[in-house]
Amino acid sequence: MVEHQAENWMDRISIAISRVAMFLIVWVVAVMFYEVVMRYVFGKPTLWVNEMSLWTAGAVYLLAGLYVMQQRGHIRIFILYDMVSRNWQRAFDVVSTLLICLFAAGVVWGGFNEAYAKLMRWETFGTAWDPPIPATMKPLVLLIVTLVAVQAVVNLIADWNKEKQSHDLVEEVLQEHVD
Repeated sequence: MVEHQAENWMDRISIAISRVAMFLIVWVVAVMFYEVVMRYVFGKPTLWVNEMSLWTAGAVYLLAGLYVMQQRGHIRIFILYDMVSRNWQRAFDVVSTLLICLFAAGVVWGGFNEAYAKLMRWETFGTAWDPPIPATMKPLVLLIVTLVAVQAVVNLIADWNKEKQSHDLVEEVLQEHVD
């Protein structure tokens, strides 16, 4: 896959956040390796590794959605998209962007009070290690879904005057193997 380069301020934010997510994956692997060594070599399992890996992997999952939107890697039904004129492609793009924005608005509207409450009381996970997973993940969901919506709007604007896109699956697969 060829990475889309940053064309604007939102692309730069999305790519920077995605680089943090890449390092978080390394962190998850390192923490899990530590657990394996502690448990099976030294016979001293940890209390915190499972929750730390879940917490971090959850954040990576959220952050990856922003990167996918920036890279225009989200799901499109290319069999329909490629058959229509550029004006219809723009109409499809507008509808999908509106739906993304409506979804984001609904998530933020419906989740703000709960996320705010969890953050303000610093709600914890309720386990032996007791990390503040709810206090951090609930607000992160709202932040990322908002950034995904902003990125969708920025993509719509940036792609508006671009030529018609066509996707040949065989050519894309062959190109990936050549690169």
